[in-house]
Amino acid sequence: MASLYLVDSLEGVSIGGSVTLDGAEGRHAVTVSRVRVGEVLRISDGRGTVVTGAVATLGRDALELTVSDVAAAPQPVPSLTLVQALAKGGRDEMAVQAATEVGVDHVVPWSAARSVSRWEGAKVAKGRARWAAIAHEAAKQAVRSWVPTVSDPVTTAALAASVSAESVLLVLDPTATDRLATWEPPTDATSIALVVGPEGGIDGSELDRLSAAGAVRVRLGDTVLRTSTAGPAALAVLQTRLGRW
Repeated sequence: MASLYLVDSLEGVSIGGSVTLDGAEGRHAVTVSRVRVGEVLRISDGRGTVVTGAVATLGRDALELTVSDVAAAPQPVPSLTLVQALAKGGRDEMAVQAATEVGVDHVVPWSAARSVSRWEGAKVAKGRARWAAIAHEAAKQAVRSWVPTVSDPVTTAALAASVSAESVLLVLDPTATDRLATWEPPTDATSIALVVGPEGGIDGSELDRLSAAGAVRVRLGDTVLRTSTAGPAALAVLQTRLGRW
């Protein structure tokens, strides 16, 4: 499969035209990947459009590609969101990476009651940028035409307020009665968000608040996964339940 690189925009690109890959992506292609003239690459805008073509010219840290194909992939419906509790030891970052590879569409950092890690002040912008960079690289590795968005951290109150008939909120809870593998996704849902707690689990008061707002508590199985693996594993189940895998 041709390598994938990301650019800010592919507006107006058509077959037979050209696309310039420069900046960090172009420099990586030329100096690290050492692409050659004639090599076929794929370039995406991260919002569904992917162009394929052969390298026509090479510069010191940029290249020009002649477009042979333009494809536009619609964003999946319902969209899948990972609401990942902030966690210590980089386990939240591991979750973001794997979830992106599995196919998550949006990532929402959650300041849970039991989160040891906290984003405050300047850490908010720094943390979000870090997660966005992880999602960016993971999307390239997985050759995804859509790069997940990463939002600012949310509170439990904001999560509770997000529940609606069209926006389903699933809470991973190892004590739940219902299994995710047998849960039936609503046919009219436009988005499904999966809430994953920190290493210490989701606080009881948070579970009650989310349940009262209409969230659905589900479990994966009889074992308890770490916060770094629970989200990606659950997303894989959802992809199967939705018929995408």
